[in-house]
Amino acid sequence: MKRQRGVALLLVLWVLALLSTLLAGLLGWVHLQNCQALWQRQQTQSLLAAQAGIGMAVLAQLDRDPERHWIADGQAHELRFDDAQLAVSLNSEKGKLDLNTAPAEAFAHLVMACGAAPELSQRMAQSLEQRRGSGRAPLRMIEELRELSGMTQPLYQCAADNVTLWSGQTMPDARMASAWLRRALSLPQVAGFTRDAGPVITISSQATLPGGHTTTLSVTLLLNPSKEGTRPYRVLRWQE
Repeated sequence: MKRQRGVALLLVLWVLALLSTLLAGLLGWVHLQNCQALWQRQQTQSLLAAQAGIGMAVLAQLDRDPERHWIADGQAHELRFDDAQLAVSLNSEKGKLDLNTAPAEAFAHLVMACGAAPELSQRMAQSLEQRRGSGRAPLRMIEELRELSGMTQPLYQCAADNVTLWSGQTMPDARMASAWLRRALSLPQVAGFTRDAGPVITISSQATLPGGHTTTLSVTLLLNPSKEGTRPYRVLRWQE
């Protein structure tokens, strides 16, 4: 009888241990689901706030009062949307090097300023020239830079912020270019930025929630304010 009681006690203890393990696993799963739901809610909230920042910048550019237009100097405008703190900046594509129309030698100077050796810079410039003269369609995505011979991730990250596909110019407009790009391409040094950003702009919008969750959007837009009844802009590039 005592032996049977001992076996029964061991069985009960084993069942309790198993139930405790299952309960701990269930609690861990519930906690994980709650964390994921919280992150998803914060991500959605901050994304919507960042999109609101894009909308505010577009409205500023479409305003008929020139004094309300933002200068495309890359400086952040501090705004608020609900509980989110926004930092929204504007850059003109006229102030960047157009990969489809700029001389290959200018591209070589740009990647050299990004840290590439002279030989590598010339090789990448030749690769770009071959790509443009191969009879294929013009470059349509900045990401196509990754396909150039010798392109590394650090060089791509540096170059991608200073090139465009939508200006149609052989060289950047010095009045719209960053100080870094003016030095890299030996462009004229200017005192300030012009208010005429042109029809193609890139807006960067960073939204930060009270808890610290942050989302950043970078959107290149073609403004189209003249045609009534149509959307006032067209998205050319969208990055999250």
